[in-house]
Amino acid sequence: MKIIACIKQVPDSEAKVKADGGQISWGDAPLVINPFDEYAVEGALQQKEATNGTVTAICIGPETAKEALKHALAMGADEAILISDPALSNMDTLGAAKVLASAIQKIGADMVIFGRQTLDNGAGITPAQTARLTGYPMLGLAGSIKVNERSVTVERVLEEGKQIVKANLPAVISVVQSIGEPRYPSFMGIRKASKAEIPVWSLSDLGISAPTEMIKRDELMTPPARETTVEMITGESPAEIAEKLADKIIAEKVL
Repeated sequence: MKIIACIKQVPDSEAKVKADGGQISWGDAPLVINPFDEYAVEGALQQKEATNGTVTAICIGPETAKEALKHALAMGADEAILISDPALSNMDTLGAAKVLASAIQKIGADMVIFGRQTLDNGAGITPAQTARLTGYPMLGLAGSIKVNERSVTVERVLEEGKQIVKANLPAVISVVQSIGEPRYPSFMGIRKASKAEIPVWSLSDLGISAPTEMIKRDELMTPPARETTVEMITGESPAEIAEKLADKIIAEKVL
């Protein structure tokens, strides 16, 4: 079975987000593999072991995103591909889905696995958009995956409970934490990943043009500063403090 794990590089979860010139800025925060995508890689590796398959990790991003792919390789992925092009610097979720769908069709896959959402954007709709563009069925929020010949059954973890759904392969699946704790990269895996040559595909390699942005963030406004004053009410007893507080509330017409 040929399995693709779609991952993304994002700022560390401890990063402090701020508005800089009307745009989002994470400052000098380190960039890491999206934490939710570690579960996607784990789910892909579980299916690799269950079906004697292979796992290819793909990521859209700049040259630095190779580090996220090396993390996936260190975990046990067989191959990694970086999709990088200057025209992809400002993408919405649909644009990312179009690029990923083209890469998936070029590679060929029996199963495509995503994390439930990304830490930086958090929309959580790229898996469904990618499924729509590839024509594959979409099985979202999977806590477990079981393959039976050319079909896959997943247990979806929902707020109201669990749901069992089944679809024919190939399929797109997004996973949640119930899929299993992501394995730690082994020492040998880290050494192998550090020496790996990760191919870089451009839009021309995929045979597509830059996706048109459907949603564009023109400016991020910083909330105006709020001025507040605090008045401490004191008294000789709790009853006196309560009486003063009641008088203050009435005087200010709060009630």
